[in-house]
Amino acid sequence: MGLLSDLFKGLKAEEDLMEVPEEGEERPRVNVRVEKLHDFVDVERISRLLKEGNIIFLKTAELQKKDLGEFQNSVQKLKRNCTQFGWDIVGLEEGYLILTPAFARIER
Repeated sequence: MGLLSDLFKGLKAEEDLMEVPEEGEERPRVNVRVEKLHDFVDVERISRLLKEGNIIFLKTAELQKKDLGEFQNSVQKLKRNCTQFGWDIVGLEEGYLILTPAFARIER
């Protein structure tokens, strides 16, 4: 008991404490967008959105069923862009890709 009382001896009473209000720090907002990959042309639009700092959930199941070759070409182009700009990409079983800009990483 003597040790604890010695430690807390210098603390002020609760009524002497004052709460300091937080300053209004504005944090940058990160947008999470759900987009569809209809064809190869959409790759440029998706890349532009990533350059703007958006996190993208990309629905790919429709193109995958419609034209597998175009789907594969689109994913390869997205992968090259991700490597070039330091973005991250991961595929999910449900027909989605998740793409993140350079400031975000996907834990695997």
